[in-house]
Amino acid sequence: MLLLGALRGDRERVVRVALALAATVVATIIAVLAVRSLADATHAAATTVIVLGGSAVVLGFFLAPVLSGTTDQLDPRRFGVFGVDERTMPLTLGLAAFVSVPSLALIVLDVATAATAISLGAPWPLAVLGAVLSLLIAVFAARVGMMLSALLLPERRSRELTSLFALAVIVVAVPVGVFTASLRWDGDVPGPLRLAATVLGFTPLGAATAFPLLAAAGDTAGAWVSGLVAVVTAAIVLAGWVLLVRRALHSTDRPTTVRERPGLGWFALLPANEFGAVAARSLVYWLRDRRYLVNVAIVPVAGVLTVIPLLVAGVPLPLAAALPVPVMALFFGWLAHNDVAYDSTALWVHVASGVRGAADRLGRLVPVLLFAIPVLAIAIPITLAVIGRWSLLPVFVGLSVSLLLCGMGLSSIASVISPYAVSRPGDSPFQQPQRGVSRGALGQAGTLVGAIVLSVPTIVLAWGALADPDRSVLAPLWTGIVTGVVVLAVGAFVGARVYERSGERLMEFVETV
Repeated sequence: MLLLGALRGDRERVVRVALALAATVVATIIAVLAVRSLADATHAAATTVIVLGGSAVVLGFFLAPVLSGTTDQLDPRRFGVFGVDERTMPLTLGLAAFVSVPSLALIVLDVATAATAISLGAPWPLAVLGAVLSLLIAVFAARVGMMLSALLLPERRSRELTSLFALAVIVVAVPVGVFTASLRWDGDVPGPLRLAATVLGFTPLGAATAFPLLAAAGDTAGAWVSGLVAVVTAAIVLAGWVLLVRRALHSTDRPTTVRERPGLGWFALLPANEFGAVAARSLVYWLRDRRYLVNVAIVPVAGVLTVIPLLVAGVPLPLAAALPVPVMALFFGWLAHNDVAYDSTALWVHVASGVRGAADRLGRLVPVLLFAIPVLAIAIPITLAVIGRWSLLPVFVGLSVSLLLCGMGLSSIASVISPYAVSRPGDSPFQQPQRGVSRGALGQAGTLVGAIVLSVPTIVLAWGALADPDRSVLAPLWTGIVTGVVVLAVGAFVGARVYERSGERLMEFVETV
């Protein structure tokens, strides 16, 4: 049986590797064809696409090892025990880094980029030099990123930490991608993309791909500056790789603390204090209890469904599309209004261990933020793309922050003042028990209505900016941020005081419902 399991595991591993290799080959072919097609485009369009793409490749090669947490097969510490000459090890391992699927794909792509630059009028020595520098910077940036990840981050990368990295990428990449896709070329390069390519062409990310194209455009001074930046960047990356290799060979591994043991999950990732413990326990509940998951899944659906009746009533799409984001922010802030009731008998851990009220109140809000931020970060750019006015970004950010944080602040109070019975763990999320009293309505309606009332100034300013393009978009931004932060702070403080004085009452509540 063990042999069959091992064979099955090897077969699955081979299939995964084959699929990954096939996907890499297909992606490389598509990228090469796309780059070669730029030879027939205008010089401005080709320069913009090539510089932006080259910058993304260098950044991706550096961040990929940090985000993925993969084991470095070329870690110098693996070869230190074989008596390899320390002076030649950086060069040996550096050359070995080029013998990999990503590096080979990058070589093919850089060759295509150099050929395209020559077609656009760049001198072939500069095009070849740019391709070589771009390859060196990307490959050794990946090596530096891998070494930094091994030295600075936990060696046993938890899924939770990787999830946070992926979350950060989503929060940043999705708005940028939607913004770029929403731009209209109209036969010319959009101003924001041209500006971004110009700036990146003089940075370590895009200088290597930019200076041959600047020379082709006749910008001699710009080509010299960009080329100098590319050469210095390559030298710094190579020097950094050599220093990191020597440091790895002459230093011991970081001691593994108790908190880094596998299996602790969020408890190992978050701070080792009351707030971190409450936040970790709440995250475990929110990510595994289907009662929480159903509530979270309903919020985006409810936000999108609000558009349908407005469209049926004849409201223009740009105005109707502005509603889902505030609705989602409002309901995300409202989700924690009865969090104590969902704890069931687990509340005794907080009360018996003497957890302070502030740690309890703020720790319970961490899952709300981890769910709300990426959803809103995706929804806001999509909304702006539908409306067609990217200048409204500060308006929606301010309005979302106000509704979200006001709801969270009021939820911190409502969950300890007026909790009400909910389905027990393991029961259907749609099964609601009978309630002997109606005080739960205070927490439900009070949190929802209160967040709207407290956000009225931000709503008024946001509506004015939406209706009149000449209105200031910064007023709703700062009004929403200040309102949300103040209400959250006051709500957490009041909720903490009530929690500390009502521990026995809350214990009795969760035991009897």
